[in-house]
Amino acid sequence: MSWIRAARTMVREDLDAAMLRDPAAETRADVAVNSPGLHAIWIYRGAHRLWLRPGGRPVARVVSTLARALTGVEIHPGARIGRRFFIDHGMGVVIGATAVVGDDVMLYHGVTLGGRSLARGTKRHPTVGDRVTIGAGARVLGDIEIGDDVQIGANSVVVKDVPPGAVATGIPARVRFPEHRGEDPYDALFAEPAIFI
Repeated sequence: MSWIRAARTMVREDLDAAMLRDPAAETRADVAVNSPGLHAIWIYRGAHRLWLRPGGRPVARVVSTLARALTGVEIHPGARIGRRFFIDHGMGVVIGATAVVGDDVMLYHGVTLGGRSLARGTKRHPTVGDRVTIGAGARVLGDIEIGDDVQIGANSVVVKDVPPGAVATGIPARVRFPEHRGEDPYDALFAEPAIFI
């Protein structure tokens, strides 16, 4: 029964993350019922458990396909996603099979964590650190590293590593660092207008 306790804890953490990051969220119940991003995450978590079981992969893929049909979010069950993950709006998000996502990460709609290689059996998707925010429509492609505390602007295309604490915007993404340590993300919007999400 410890897995039930762990699942409850994870659901509570996901709800708290949604309440913290979505100013339109009024109550935990509202978010639990009406957030397709959260529904996709919760279904992914179940599908991922199936993916890790011997013989569970075909069922995990069917579950993930159903999740995509229900939520508009496609998360491969082989991806590894950390705690307190939140997808705002959800529609059009794609997370590939070998993607790794850290804790306290937030994605907006239309984000792709995709591959650039057709080679089988290799890591083809990004590794995203902790406390990363990726803006609407951004594409993060290939076996690259996105460091902790990175912000990626809306519609940016990232194909190279981004060091911790950086801001990446544009096509292809250019990297800059905040003018001072601990720069407030809201203030960063005015320093780098392309980060508006």
